[in-house]
Amino acid sequence: MTLVEKILAAHCGKKELSPGDLINVRVDLVLANDITAPISIKEFQKIGVDKVFDPQKVVMVPDHFVPNKDIASAEQAKMMREFALSQGLVYFEVGEMGIEHVILPEKGLVLPGDVVIGADSHTCTYGALGAFATGMGSTDIAAAMATGDIWMKVPPTIKFIFHGKMSKWVGGKDLILYTIGDIGVDGALYSAMEFTGDAIADLTMDDRLTMANMAIEAGGKAGIFCVDDKIEDYVKSRAIRPYNIYKPDPNTQYAQVIEYDASTIEPQVAFPHLPSNTRPISQVGNVEIDQVVIGSCTNGRINDMIIAAKLLQKRRVKKNVRCIIIPGSQQVYLEALRNGLIEAFIEAGAVVSTPTCGPCLGGYMGILAAGERCVSTTNRNFVGRMGSTESEVYLAGPAVATASAIMGRIAGPEEIR
Repeated sequence: MTLVEKILAAHCGKKELSPGDLINVRVDLVLANDITAPISIKEFQKIGVDKVFDPQKVVMVPDHFVPNKDIASAEQAKMMREFALSQGLVYFEVGEMGIEHVILPEKGLVLPGDVVIGADSHTCTYGALGAFATGMGSTDIAAAMATGDIWMKVPPTIKFIFHGKMSKWVGGKDLILYTIGDIGVDGALYSAMEFTGDAIADLTMDDRLTMANMAIEAGGKAGIFCVDDKIEDYVKSRAIRPYNIYKPDPNTQYAQVIEYDASTIEPQVAFPHLPSNTRPISQVGNVEIDQVVIGSCTNGRINDMIIAAKLLQKRRVKKNVRCIIIPGSQQVYLEALRNGLIEAFIEAGAVVSTPTCGPCLGGYMGILAAGERCVSTTNRNFVGRMGSTESEVYLAGPAVATASAIMGRIAGPEEIR
């Protein structure tokens, strides 16, 4: 069996599973946020049960429109807050919160071998820890809150092997954008994407979380990494409960094996209006920009902040370009503050926000007007994703995003002297 099949088999009481099998799976964690939780809560209340199956296994995080941007978002957050507190759920309020997919690994709530579902498509982020994690609809989440079970089809697994050593400034965002550019936005439809190889072994945990996060942008059911020393080191100091490590069987048959030479991959930019519309930085041309966003559940972690600060040190954001930097959690914000990164951002002419999803989904803190262009470290660049349907979003890693803020056009970090 593959890694995903091993995890799912352990959670449904079966010795063997194959792709296509329909199973009932016991979950370790159920997640919802301030956009999706209200729908789940309303559906949960129709089921006829008084309590969730296990309050310590249901997590609610206000992060999309919080701190609240208007009355409607305040009502959404209020409904979630009251339900979470009345049920005794794991809940993170403003001041201790952050973007859900940043704080759950930070807090040790997601661990290797887990089955995690969330009412958010980027729940697949947690595959970086060797967990099976996937997004589901809010009504499915309501049923899971009541029963602790989900019903699903076992996905096939595509194995992606990245050989060689990455060039300077190339990170997890570039590897996953390159992959999506190669296979397309439906290239891994309802499949688990397993990432491995020499280049993957060299990636930081932050980079792995970025890659798993964007598996959904290739249509993937999940993105996943086999547990190695880096993952174990990351979870050991954070884990709040025991966990199990699973490994794929030797000579496992995969639905497909795709191999890349990571040493040939340049920093990538996804042009509007699909994450698959990628180009290497050398082929971008002259694209002037109005805004840069560095943050989100994709690239709002401390290493992303460090890369941005390194490039901005003793430099300034180009006049008339807006550079918005959003740490992914209070912990990331505090670490950046203690290490002088926030000061470097502000001195360079950037603005720093409290942790929020904000502009990624067109929420607030950086909405685009018609005709404006933004380079963003977020995960989607669909039409109207960040504001006007006549705006353009270009996806990139933190190095390209920061270099672009300095140059006032899409630029690679090698251009910064």
